[in-house]
Amino acid sequence: MTGQRLLVIDTSGAACSIALFDDGRLLEERHEVMGRGHAERIIPAIATLADGGRADEIWVGCGPGSFTGLRVGIAAARALALGWGVPVLGFSSLALIAAGAAQDGPILIATEGGHGELFLQPFDTASLAPMGELQSLVPEMAAQASAIARVAGTGAARLCAARGSGDVVSESDPEASHAPRLPRAVLSNSVSPIYGRAPDAKPAAVR
Repeated sequence: MTGQRLLVIDTSGAACSIALFDDGRLLEERHEVMGRGHAERIIPAIATLADGGRADEIWVGCGPGSFTGLRVGIAAARALALGWGVPVLGFSSLALIAAGAAQDGPILIATEGGHGELFLQPFDTASLAPMGELQSLVPEMAAQASAIARVAGTGAARLCAARGSGDVVSESDPEASHAPRLPRAVLSNSVSPIYGRAPDAKPAAVR
């Protein structure tokens, strides 16, 4: 290891995405769209990186996204941070998608949220700060929630189709290689899942 190393993990969507940086320079990345199987893939994938992915700091995507995927990525980040004795910081996976849209001005991030809904949140691409609250809406309602023309994320095409207009910038999952564009102001010491909606499972009624 030479300079300050950063390991970035995001498993909020269908992709298992990891990247290793040295003083902001990308050393290696792995971005595998797999749908399921994040738990079996994440640690072996990190192990294939230089020095086993060993880093001075870890950033992890906290969602919103798949309940299982989020827990897998966060658990891996916490375990490695504990084992290496390094800090771990969380970030919005939607902000990471916005970071990949290298254009100025506002952008609306729309990703598949399950049950036919879309996770929806607008961002300022200059600061990558959110410009509104995170929402989980069916496409018809999402189409009325924001007038921002530029849309990115796995649900971008569905949103623009429901709206009848818009510019689909990308339809990709969050990519860890875009993380250096995130300012530290959008990182959080609270590394907890951002589910975006209530879990499907309901606790059993007490009799």
